[in-house]
Amino acid sequence: MTQLADLTAATRATLARVAAEFSPAVFASSLALEDMVLTDLILRAGLPIGIFSLDTGRLHPETLAVLDAVKATYDHEIAVYRPDPAAVEAYVSAKGLNAFYDSVELRRECCHIRKVEPLGRALAGKRAWITGQRRAQSATRADLAVQEDDPAHGMVKFNPLADWSEEDVWNYIRSNNVPYNVLHDQGYPSIGCAPCTRAIQPGEDIRAGRWWWENPESKECGLHVVDGKLVRIKSVAA
Repeated sequence: MTQLADLTAATRATLARVAAEFSPAVFASSLALEDMVLTDLILRAGLPIGIFSLDTGRLHPETLAVLDAVKATYDHEIAVYRPDPAAVEAYVSAKGLNAFYDSVELRRECCHIRKVEPLGRALAGKRAWITGQRRAQSATRADLAVQEDDPAHGMVKFNPLADWSEEDVWNYIRSNNVPYNVLHDQGYPSIGCAPCTRAIQPGEDIRAGRWWWENPESKECGLHVVDGKLVRIKSVAA
């Protein structure tokens, strides 16, 4: 078997195990390239794993268009969770619409309101959640395991694509005609909120366009962080 075939088989096995042993489980999709691989694998296999996405209110139109593409391709609607409007209004009124540029603390506060709190609602009552994170994405994810304990949410967390390279992801997307965010063709390998994401230059790290004004060590939104540190308290071998 080819490397991609081996990786795909291993990922299918992980997803099937999640569905069989950790129900109810959900997949948190950012609608990025990696997440479309997992969406394709989950939906084509008909696995009983819910798929949701967080609409922060500041996403690119191209990102939101992926929701329609999933509906058209798979006849499946991704559940969407949004931030509390009152919390957003309070933040913007007190600190400004784009206050996240002013400090890491203000940026993390914005991320908490727009992403972390909605994530908590999406994960309520679940036994496990799945992400599209990969080790090769950044230095902060170098020790990523396929399966981890997530004490922040009191459940197990799976990263089925931890071993995949960017080339592996693209090869799967192209060979299976999987829909994806067109911004990936415009120099955006990693896509978050519009004001916090830029295209990268040749040779830059693939997450260099995320919160580009910050140091690499701080470039996490809080979805995978507890008290400012990545949740890697206890990893479990796949």
